Amino acid sequence: MSAEPLARQATGRLARLAEERLDHRFKGLPPDADGRTVGELAAQRRNLFAEADGFTTPILALSAERLERNLAMMETYTVRHGLAFAPHGKTSMAPQLFHRQIEHGAWGITLAVPHQVRVARAFGVQRIFLANELVDASALRWIASELAADPDFRFICYVDSVRGVGLMDAALRGAARPVDVVVELAAGEGARTGARTEAECTTVAEAVTAVPTLRLVGVAGYEGEVPQPDPERVRSYLRRLVALAAELDKGGWFGRSEEIVVSAGGSAWFDAVADVFAAVPDLSRPVLKLLRSGAYVSHDDGHYRRLTPFTRVPEEGALEPAFRLWAQVVSRPSTEQAFANAGKRDAAHDLDLPSAQVVRRDGVERPAAGVTVTGLSDQHTWLHTDPEANLEVGDWIGFGLSHPCTSFDKWQLIPVAEADGTVVDYIRTFF
Repeated sequence: MSAEPLARQATGRLARLAEERLDHRFKGLPPDADGRTVGELAAQRRNLFAEADGFTTPILALSAERLERNLAMMETYTVRHGLAFAPHGKTSMAPQLFHRQIEHGAWGITLAVPHQVRVARAFGVQRIFLANELVDASALRWIASELAADPDFRFICYVDSVRGVGLMDAALRGAARPVDVVVELAAGEGARTGARTEAECTTVAEAVTAVPTLRLVGVAGYEGEVPQPDPERVRSYLRRLVALAAELDKGGWFGRSEEIVVSAGGSAWFDAVADVFAAVPDLSRPVLKLLRSGAYVSHDDGHYRRLTPFTRVPEEGALEPAFRLWAQVVSRPSTEQAFANAGKRDAAHDLDLPSAQVVRRDGVERPAAGVTVTGLSDQHTWLHTDPEANLEVGDWIGFGLSHPCTSFDKWQLIPVAEADGTVVDYIRTFF
């Protein structure tokens, strides 16, 4: 199949997300929406908080205004700092958000495993950076077929071992196009993946250039794995990454590439990436400085809110937490304890517990003063209540969530709501 029909097919799949029929699979949606399409329900502009509109708790919602603000903020930031942007799509696994990110200037989308690449390709993403070494023979053969079918498809993945190079080469023999790879430099001893030293990286680069199935196009790493990170340790690692690119270029290892990719960037230290990448020296080819921060799209009320570079450099702007999980108080067994009907199945809890932010009763919203989350069961939130809490069975509580990477994966269809609760869209996820 030629590239043009493939593109039309992908565009059709994105449009058909609005044609999906609603049923019991989707948590929190109005029961009377069963049988309607997603598009039909969105057109009704129902309100999350209106009893007649039928949303049930627990329900996760994205703020329409904050989502748009965050998308625009990172577009402005990357342009200001001369960075290409491939946000990590594993955060959301939502093709609608992939395309909104690309519309806001993203070079492409970063992913982690073959299944995620298949989702992105099904919905027409043309540039994919796989932040992992890919040694699965079936997945590599599928990637080769995608590259052969679509000359406009750009795919880059990590490589960090000679053994990995050999496995990739064996799987790709006879492929029409070589697979582009970047050597991953580990963030230090005890860090996650990557070759541990520059000498090992050079050995891997040599192995890549010895096979016709791979093309070395740059270097990459993840500064979020720097042991005991602080600004200087992170910058020191990033300077090593830049120096590695220069050294490999000096050795002629990028001879088959038209540009040199230098890539890093989680969601906690992208200010350091911007600073260090600004000093990338002139190399023999144009340099693609590729940032991969992904959690910004929804941001959060915990992990990244504490670590965001915009907190360290406030003049750059600010991201806003866009998620809120709504649950209902279902038990008030004592003056110091209450339970809401959301739990581990609904709320991110891998780093921090949710935080009670607001309480709604009879259409009036107020701060959740005196309400503290102390634990999560499978389907209950444990709440400690101080005397000023004024909490009753039936109240709705809006919770802030920590770590968006484990928020999206609990919800297949997420309402996008305006500030007054009007739902204007629904985001489909594929985990």
